[in-house]
Amino acid sequence: MIVANETTPVAIMLSAGDRHDGPQGRILLDEIGTLFAGSRVLMDRAYEGAETRAQVISQGMSHVVPPKKNRRDPWEYDREAYRRRNEVERYHRRLKGSRRVATRYDKLDVMFFSFVLLAVIFEMLRPVVV
Repeated sequence: MIVANETTPVAIMLSAGDRHDGPQGRILLDEIGTLFAGSRVLMDRAYEGAETRAQVISQGMSHVVPPKKNRRDPWEYDREAYRRRNEVERYHRRLKGSRRVATRYDKLDVMFFSFVLLAVIFEMLRPVVV
């Protein structure tokens, strides 16, 4: 999931649980293209691979991702901006407030994904309804 801010999802994709996050994130980055050129992409260490960072740069964005501890040539990153990455984690937690999303009872991907989208819609309507 790519989130523009604390309440606005940009791209959502369902992937298998045994897949690594990096390639799946690159697929989502392909989908948004250069729509957010000039902005910063806050990523956790699962996305810090050279391929993902190169893709972010090629799309006109800058990456804010800490290097893994075992990197031989670590890079500098904006620690202050990286603190805002928890907005995505908080958004995921709010989506999991929906029991059906949190427990994944659905056997079919299409059913689970439809309830994820329903939870996203409810989350987007929350400021309007309250």
